[in-house]
Amino acid sequence: MKIERVQIREIRLPLVHFFETSFGRTTERRIVLAEVTAEGVHGWGECTAGEGPFYSYESTDTAWHILRDFLIPRVLGKTLQKASDAAPLFKRVRGHNMAKAALEGALWDIEAQQAGVPLAKLLGGELKEIPCGVSIGIDDSVELLLEKVERELAAGYQRIKVKIKPGWDIEVLGAIRNRFPRIRLMADANAAYSLADLPRIKMLDHFHLMMLEQPLAWDDLLDHARLQREIATPICLDEPITSVEKVRKALEAGSGKIINIKLGRVGGYTEALKIHDLCREKGVPVWCGGMLESGIGRVHNIALSTLPNFVLPGDVSASRRYWKQDIIEPEVTVSPQGTISVPTGAGLGYSVDTDRIESLTLRQESFA
Repeated sequence: MKIERVQIREIRLPLVHFFETSFGRTTERRIVLAEVTAEGVHGWGECTAGEGPFYSYESTDTAWHILRDFLIPRVLGKTLQKASDAAPLFKRVRGHNMAKAALEGALWDIEAQQAGVPLAKLLGGELKEIPCGVSIGIDDSVELLLEKVERELAAGYQRIKVKIKPGWDIEVLGAIRNRFPRIRLMADANAAYSLADLPRIKMLDHFHLMMLEQPLAWDDLLDHARLQREIATPICLDEPITSVEKVRKALEAGSGKIINIKLGRVGGYTEALKIHDLCREKGVPVWCGGMLESGIGRVHNIALSTLPNFVLPGDVSASRRYWKQDIIEPEVTVSPQGTISVPTGAGLGYSVDTDRIESLTLRQESFA
């Protein structure tokens, strides 16, 4: 594929309801989209960086800078045999995985379209439908949170994840377990605790969680290994998982028993596939985490989740949970059984609503 043109856009999408984690509340998303044209075929990718450098050091604005000034010049005008050929070209740029993943995702979309196959098939995916969980943020009251849990269960979601932090944890999880004693439940701390909170973290074992996601520092592996020896609940690693090498070291150290794979955090499909394969070889389950993506990023997550070691329900949920109107057609929907059907069309398998994107665009730059 010869890369003829790249266009990046920033769009703004207001959330249907605020989403709060241990590091803040989000009410709207500023999202960078990458559209790549190669031999007349258009591919789309999405940057999952947040508005500020809180989940990671990347942000909407740093991603724009890195894409414009460093990553796009490395592929523009070049002929690639396959999408994964871009990863070595990006290697000289340290970090900035979310910016890399946006561009690489568009290239994988093009490769699948040129091959006339769904993106999931190009990746080696096997599932025809994927199981879905849902992530619920910190709310204004426990009762409001319980109402949301009830709605999501009625909608069919197979697993409930709730965000926690010190002071919004024991009471919350206890209330959920009292009302819904048998549901598949997990908690996500987004690095809100330290080993000084060990007595409090140990109390979470009482709630029979599927996993406790990223309880300690965002870049830590060693303290997580100590914590995993102290608690029965499986630890799932999120923020520090940026490469297959990080996964290897985490597994060797015993830092956790489950790995969350996010395309943006690991830099795209090329690295995600390596992580998937290593975890499968080691018997470690993986699942797909969400980053409040628009439909483009959501469809990329669907494709990733079809790989055989994605054995736990991911955070891939319906478009309408987040947006009044998405930027793809049809929008992503979830069945009453809590599954999403994998699209069968070539590439992403969904149509990108370019008119909708145009109406939401705050800025754009084209490179040819």
